[in-house]
Amino acid sequence: MSERSERIKRRTRLSPEARRAQLIELGVEMLATRTLDELSVEDIAAQAGISRGLLFHYFGSKQEFHVEVARAAAAELIARTAPDTSLAPADALQVSLVAFIDYVEENPDSYKSLVRGAAAGDSEMRAIFNDTRATMAGEVVKVVGELGYELSPQAVLAVHGWIGFAEECTVRWIDERTVTRNELQALLANALVGVVLGASDVDSAALAAILTAGSS
Repeated sequence: MSERSERIKRRTRLSPEARRAQLIELGVEMLATRTLDELSVEDIAAQAGISRGLLFHYFGSKQEFHVEVARAAAAELIARTAPDTSLAPADALQVSLVAFIDYVEENPDSYKSLVRGAAAGDSEMRAIFNDTRATMAGEVVKVVGELGYELSPQAVLAVHGWIGFAEECTVRWIDERTVTRNELQALLANALVGVVLGASDVDSAALAAILTAGSS
């Protein structure tokens, strides 16, 4: 597509809902190469072919726009890491773990900024990522249940804690690369086994063998 055609495409009149969705999508795409704080309203407006002022017709403030972009990015993460129900439960867990590492590796700056935004006291960002972590933890608990293991409330709590552990390890790995990717994956899988077993009465050897299959 020529530059002129691209400009014409950008000027195409969209419904308010479609324009709002377009701006959010552009924001998520641009997060692949910058942090949320570096997401410029001017750059987004230029990419969409609209004025900076018009962007605020769709979003009341820069903060509102950032929150909606963060919400969309979180939804993308959940979708990409959702266990594949066509796979055996143990395989589904491993594929989801690989997908999580893939996502963070592909979007390092944005993921770090989103996680840190959630931890920085912003209530809306915190709510988005609390919900995201809860959803991801719930998926893990569900898959473990499909393996035939009913987790105690303590074990469910431990899985929620493991999500935060996986985030921190993966973000640090992105920065430092002190271990290989396979070693990171094995660490996270083994840690999941450890926290679940530490809070459960389940058959530890059997569960450990299932959850760590293919992670070495």
